[in-house]
Amino acid sequence: MNSKKLGRLKKRSEFLFVRDGRYRAIGGVVIQMRPNPETGDMIRVGFTATKKIGGAVQRNRAKRRLRACARDLLAQYGLAGHDYVFIARDGTNWRNFEELRGDVKKALLTLAD
Repeated sequence: MNSKKLGRLKKRSEFLFVRDGRYRAIGGVVIQMRPNPETGDMIRVGFTATKKIGGAVQRNRAKRRLRACARDLLAQYGLAGHDYVFIARDGTNWRNFEELRGDVKKALLTLAD
């Protein structure tokens, strides 16, 4: 594991800042990424799920699954000094967890290029 520190995106303005960066949509996840020189070597991450996903229970489940993937993979495959937003898709809740982890890993690798 790398020693990159993970922070959180909390404000709407931070999510909107990341929206103007690069993104990859693979399988059950969309990941947006943007360099942020203000964070130093920290990686900051935020999670969102729209009402298209379903009710509050489904949206929270999708975000929990994405948080677990980010916790496992972001320190290893994320870039220091960047902000990331994980967006749940229709298949996020119904996808096998290992497939979802694979989607996140592929998206992070392509964004790192």
